[in-house]
Amino acid sequence: MTPGELEKWLDTEESRSVGWSDGAKKESPKGGESVGHHQGRRIVEIKHTKKADLTDDDYADMRKVVGYVKRHLAQGGPKDDVKTSRWRHSLMNWGHDPLKD
Repeated sequence: MTPGELEKWLDTEESRSVGWSDGAKKESPKGGESVGHHQGRRIVEIKHTKKADLTDDDYADMRKVVGYVKRHLAQGGPKDDVKTSRWRHSLMNWGHDPLKD
């Protein structure tokens, strides 16, 4: 997904409704945001960074993204209704839309 597509997706209720939460309460500074939603915002930040300015932490985060996407694609998605599935929405939070493969 492009940074613009990902930013637009992250602003949707569907995006905020999927994924594993870090356990933070909605009232806390983190707001109970899912790990994938947080990582999506991090992906956008990294994609807006010049390659020469990327840090070791940026590269570590991107390796985490590749691993997550690879594992979840290997699990396979639902046979029916992939377009609105939590599986697809979770992957999209991590910057990958499986319908674009």
